[in-house]
Amino acid sequence: MKKYVKGHYEKAIFKSNNGYIIGLLKVVETNEEEYIDYIDKTITFTGYFAELKNDDLYIFNGETVDHPKYGKQYLVKESTRVKPTDVEGIVEFLSSDLFKGIGEKQAELIVKTLGVNTLDIILSNKDNLLIVPKMTIKKALVIYETLLKYEQSHKTIVYLTELGFNMKDSLSIYNKYKENTISKIESNIYDLIDEVDGITFLKIDEISSNLSIDKLDSRRIKACIIYLMQKLINESGDTYLLLEEIIEKVQLHIKIDNEIINNYIEELIEESKIFKDNSNYYLKEIYDAEINIINKIRILNNLVTTKYSKLGKYISDLERINHIEYNDSQIEAITSALESNILVITGGPGTGKTTIIKAIVEIYSRINGYNFDETIKHIALLAPTGRASKRMAESTYYPASTIHRFLKWNKDNNEFSVNEYEKDLSDLIIVDEFSMLDINLLDNLFKGLKDNIKFIIVGDYNQLPSVGSGQILKDIIESEIVKVVNLDVLYRQDEESYIPILASEIKKNELSNFEETRSDYTFLKCSSNSIVENLKNLCIKLIEKKYDYKNVQIMAPMYAGINGIDNLNKELQTIFNPYNKLKKELKYGDVIFRENDKILQLVNMPEEGVYNGDVGIIKFILLENESESKKNEIYVDYDGLIVKYIPKDFIKIKHGFVISIHKSQGSEFDFVIMPICHSYNRMLYRKLIYTGITRAKKKLVIIGETDSFIRGINNNNEVIRKTNLASKLKNMYR
Repeated sequence: MKKYVKGHYEKAIFKSNNGYIIGLLKVVETNEEEYIDYIDKTITFTGYFAELKNDDLYIFNGETVDHPKYGKQYLVKESTRVKPTDVEGIVEFLSSDLFKGIGEKQAELIVKTLGVNTLDIILSNKDNLLIVPKMTIKKALVIYETLLKYEQSHKTIVYLTELGFNMKDSLSIYNKYKENTISKIESNIYDLIDEVDGITFLKIDEISSNLSIDKLDSRRIKACIIYLMQKLINESGDTYLLLEEIIEKVQLHIKIDNEIINNYIEELIEESKIFKDNSNYYLKEIYDAEINIINKIRILNNLVTTKYSKLGKYISDLERINHIEYNDSQIEAITSALESNILVITGGPGTGKTTIIKAIVEIYSRINGYNFDETIKHIALLAPTGRASKRMAESTYYPASTIHRFLKWNKDNNEFSVNEYEKDLSDLIIVDEFSMLDINLLDNLFKGLKDNIKFIIVGDYNQLPSVGSGQILKDIIESEIVKVVNLDVLYRQDEESYIPILASEIKKNELSNFEETRSDYTFLKCSSNSIVENLKNLCIKLIEKKYDYKNVQIMAPMYAGINGIDNLNKELQTIFNPYNKLKKELKYGDVIFRENDKILQLVNMPEEGVYNGDVGIIKFILLENESESKKNEIYVDYDGLIVKYIPKDFIKIKHGFVISIHKSQGSEFDFVIMPICHSYNRMLYRKLIYTGITRAKKKLVIIGETDSFIRGINNNNEVIRKTNLASKLKNMYR
């Protein structure tokens, strides 16, 4: 028999839009040993539900979990409402708030007439109610339809789960279509992909076999075209595709003629799911995002600029107070930021971008006479990652936020609460590490901002583009529509500081004495075949010199191969955090997670406060035989923030002794080590190497082959993304 807890639902403590509930249940019966003592007492439960009615009796099947914040809870995987079977229960049910206009006396009369099977008798034929004294046709219809609707939700959820949807997806689907759910699925199940968040083509395609849908069904082919376009865009970072590449991709999955595919694409254009712009094919949402960005930039460009007569004095005062002297480009950046409505400030490491952000905030606050509390109401400091926003806060002494948190992202429905209908009221917005923003994130940010703002873009033109679609910073700069201030004067941390100089030389492809050792830089020569051993020996020396491995970050361009990230992580785990019988560990696939391991977060989890690219340390592990959830649990410490992972979450993390250069964007590390060798050659190009070395704050070690390093610097042929933002911005005023 399944383990269960039976009881009366009392109330919800928390309820989300997609049916997730944390609630209280008064237990009346259970076969779960740990809940025997809770009979006639209240327990906390969680799960996804179509509908729960106060005081109704339910049977929950699930398991106990121990939430790191909320303690012991019963995680419900299946639920069944228990219909009342005794006279008193049926009377109470029919006289509840569910049945409007039915009082206790009339409920008693119904049960006295129809007996203990009252509910089944009503459902079998609504006219059975008419034999009840004083029953009207109108009231009988209300009772019947209310009871039918109450029953239908449970039957629909069962139908969906039997098709193959999990409980969460079943509830999302039911909450969208209610009593029309089954007819919707039978008419076109592929519509769910567009209309219900979290439902993918692959999931529907798997389930559609249970509905006997032919592989060449037009509904399936059109859904497949959209799915494959999304896949191509996600892989390439393009914002649009060409017809021939769409057709080629589709033919790999469905064997049909070009002409038929083309006809379906035309149908999708007519249905507004694809937008054709000359010979370019957009997914409609990306095209709309591009247009929205262009329109917002046009609005900001057309706003009347502000002139401050005493701005020079404010800048001079700040120089005196902070014992600093701004160069001409820095003064231009500060002045333009305060007087313009949209501005780009770009520059490499050591050129003073952080210094300028601080100056803009301080002078804006003084000009307007704001105290601290007033300043944070009017200014929003934003960045795409947690680490970058934390760095902004530390340098300006004002709060900073990730863009997701600023827009109040809701993980339940994947929507932002700050949007075109509920806008933020900040007047000055500064966004750092702007090169990491993709077209969708900038679109959502612009939607959440009012029109009369100052919008300051800060980033490095020479860094890698975003992981998602587009190359926003590059396109805005190259459009020449928005004013750009280029910070090009290097400020060394000390006379021996070489990292900013090397970055500048790489950017210009003018390498000088890069093999010479400096106080903050070393190039260790070794062959590709000896990278692993030399890297291990270097790390052993760092440990001997008391370097904290948490502040040492190794970065490589690719995952596969003996010198790839995955193998290097295994090798370096044995150096930085070797097996110790006092440290707990667990195996996940071919990876061993061990207490004190360095961990890399792979996806955004704003609800937990961690983001893609964050690095933490495994604080402790609870094995399934000792955790209350009876599952393996990993607890990772991200600078004091503890995040719990259970087995279904392990895919969201991996070892972080070595990370990819792409994942390092938005972060800075005291000590960076970069292996460079010919086994990486197909991945080595100038912008990638530049991004890697500019992550180093205090120390940089490159280990490998000088010819591979030089070849990579000379290779400026990174993959060019297909985007139209720059050209459309250029044409904006023609």
